[in-house]
Amino acid sequence: MKKSVDAAFDDHPDDGDRPPVAWSIAITDDCDDCADLRVEVTFEEKGAVGHGVTAHLSPAGARNLRAALAVALRDLGEPIA
Repeated sequence: MKKSVDAAFDDHPDDGDRPPVAWSIAITDDCDDCADLRVEVTFEEKGAVGHGVTAHLSPAGARNLRAALAVALRDLGEPIA
């Protein structure tokens, strides 16, 4: 089972050094050795489908990532929803 949650491209301009990146979030149960569902986070260079990096986070790992993103947004002065 795999359920897509969201996907988009970052808004960084393609300046030659850092190409745009696609990201996607899904929920998956493809880990036979895991005792729980996983949050799958994938990053790929635009146009390089299938050549990215995918993390399969436990619920605790996904919460840690969410907390780190909240700290980064707060440090930028952005509101946290």
